[in-house]
Amino acid sequence: MGPVLAGVLQLLALIGALALAYLPLGNHMAKAYSSKKHLRVEKWIYKGIGANPDTEMTWPAYLRGILAFSAAGVLFLYLLQRLQGVLPGSLGFSSIDPDQAFNTAVSFVTNTNWQSYYGEQAMGHVVQTAGLAVQNFVSAAVGMAVAVALVRGFVRSRTGELGNFWADLVRGVVRVLVPLAAIAAVVLVACGVIQNFSGIHEVGQFMGGQQQWNGGAVASQEAIKELGTNGGGYFNANSAHPFENPTPFTNLFEIFLILVIPFALTRTFGLMVGSVKQGYAILATMGTIWLGFVALMMWTEFAHHGPAFEIAGGAYEGKEVRFGVGASSIFATSTTLTSTGAVDSFHSSFTGLGGGITLLGMMLGEIAPGGVGSGLYGMLIMAVIAVFIAGLMVGRTPEYLGKKISTREIKLAACYILVTPALVLVFTAAAMALPTPAHSMTNSGAHGFSEILYAYTSASNNNGSAFAGLNADTQWFNTTLGLCMLLGRFVPMVFVLALAGSLAGQKPVPATAGTLRTEKPLFTGLLVGAILIITGLTYFPALALGPLAEGLA
Repeated sequence: MGPVLAGVLQLLALIGALALAYLPLGNHMAKAYSSKKHLRVEKWIYKGIGANPDTEMTWPAYLRGILAFSAAGVLFLYLLQRLQGVLPGSLGFSSIDPDQAFNTAVSFVTNTNWQSYYGEQAMGHVVQTAGLAVQNFVSAAVGMAVAVALVRGFVRSRTGELGNFWADLVRGVVRVLVPLAAIAAVVLVACGVIQNFSGIHEVGQFMGGQQQWNGGAVASQEAIKELGTNGGGYFNANSAHPFENPTPFTNLFEIFLILVIPFALTRTFGLMVGSVKQGYAILATMGTIWLGFVALMMWTEFAHHGPAFEIAGGAYEGKEVRFGVGASSIFATSTTLTSTGAVDSFHSSFTGLGGGITLLGMMLGEIAPGGVGSGLYGMLIMAVIAVFIAGLMVGRTPEYLGKKISTREIKLAACYILVTPALVLVFTAAAMALPTPAHSMTNSGAHGFSEILYAYTSASNNNGSAFAGLNADTQWFNTTLGLCMLLGRFVPMVFVLALAGSLAGQKPVPATAGTLRTEKPLFTGLLVGAILIITGLTYFPALALGPLAEGLA
């Protein structure tokens, strides 16, 4: 079997698995977030944190809950790292430096999971399991809660109430993430991923010295790392490490975990707004972009531009031979079109245009299908922009899901889409202009510029993957990337929740003959076009200086 055919067959198997999970998982999440009943374990949690899950919240109150919970998470994880040297199960590792502890705490709380350290050489069992793994669950649940609050904004009328943040958070963890992660962890263990609390072992000579590996609860962390679109690996090599991802089957299974919740949330959205066709329209938009990017990535990485590529059957540099070019292309596209950031190959070693595709996937806002929760609310913001553009074309007040998109709504949506480009471009310009950050670049020229651009794109969009050629463990990068992660996560949430509150306060507008049918293929095409055009106009100059210049050289 040729490598191209193998890649296509894996893609078809992945699509089939996602299709089988779409209805049951989407239905389950819709029921979980709409139920009026509380499970016994949920009641215990509410009692422990002192929350009343039946109290409705306006958008400012909902936002305060998110910010307070996230701030507590950052502080707890920061202190856990700073105290690692005196904690049991530290494997002899010392405490983490202040700037790196700040960066890591912010990274995992914001669902970014950017890592400027070697996991197997820096973090002990307590920090990995009680700190990082816990944040993998709750940061994903926060994103899902914001998405559900926005959906309620479309559903409700003449009220400013969006539900209860604490109830949405707990239900996301207890009813969705924990059960699915437990099943996924068992599958990974059965397929060879390690799961233990062993110490450091000498495993033989390597390049003239002793090679050491430590164990860990890898399978359980790997499951939620992918399922929650987190991405932070137990080992520095991430999902290219055989302890995290040993076989082609586990590789495909991990891609499935990355995509399953973001795609299934479109079904949840359709059920909650009372029209599954609206969910299918959003699904079609996400699927069109994702499939198009996968096809482009495979084409760039399989294209034969020299004798080395012809002999190898594709661009194999930086890729695991046990996965191949096809599976690596699917993984790279999926991880950058979501907010996962996990890697089974190294994006810096992709062809120039292939690296550009990973960059562009993040620059879209990671909405195809995007992160857990963040992908759905990002796509709905783009849908608001698209209906506004359509309204300008025909001279009619735009409407979406029975709600008018007036001046207030479009301003909030516009602010949302401007936050991350501003962070990416301003901080990239500063890093290139100052003398110190440039010393961290492994390469010069267009590829070196791509390293810097990729880092700030990844941090600002809460992705977490790296171009694998940048030394980011410096005070400058730990601090500025940490700021990008914080601002890129929580400032857009402000606009999302404000928009949800504004929509919930409106009364429904009846559909007329002039109403844009947003469940039709025409709207899907308009939405895809709006996303690509807006992203292209925003980032084309930066892309032209980096991956495009390298790819066309």
